[in-house]
Amino acid sequence: MLTRIIAADDPKALDEAERLLIEGSLVAFPTDTVYGLGADLKDAQAIEQLYVVKGRKSAKAIAVLLGDHEQLVLITPNMGSMAQRLAESFWPGPLTLVVVRHPHLPANLSPNPTVGVRMPDHPVALSLLNRIGPLAVTSANLSEHLNSHTAQEVLEQLNGRIPLILDGGRTPGGQPSTVVDCTGKEPLVLRSGPISLNQLLTSLA
Repeated sequence: MLTRIIAADDPKALDEAERLLIEGSLVAFPTDTVYGLGADLKDAQAIEQLYVVKGRKSAKAIAVLLGDHEQLVLITPNMGSMAQRLAESFWPGPLTLVVVRHPHLPANLSPNPTVGVRMPDHPVALSLLNRIGPLAVTSANLSEHLNSHTAQEVLEQLNGRIPLILDGGRTPGGQPSTVVDCTGKEPLVLRSGPISLNQLLTSLA
């Protein structure tokens, strides 16, 4: 497979990314944290390719990125008041919220009855997500390898494994998002990141 890099500001970049995603292929693109690798959320076979391409264990869930709050109805039947307040405070931004998953989502998205969801603060990611809808997204790197902060770093790890990388320059954050389980009475940090527990608790006070 030939892996192409297209500048994200190329007039045809989003058209090509949308076409490939609809066809069931994977596309890498920049977010506010690290480069992500996306698949059509409705396509179980495409989601399966995320695991295959990365060499990722199927026991690990795949998160969902969305472009606006209105897309949440496609992801979860009940966001919950705590998750909703955190989303209002930190989205778009580097915060992934674990919530109850919608029953219509593909089973291989997560082995759990929950799903992680995030709205990235990056113009390229938001343009793509608002154009095509929510995507199943994981970091654009081989499993257990370093995260990718540039299109070239994605190419070095995934060359020949995916058809397209949207080059939006170096990612501004460089650190994976904070992951918070919102299914309990209190926020539970599953992965530390740019947003601290103290910031989360302050926003809920």
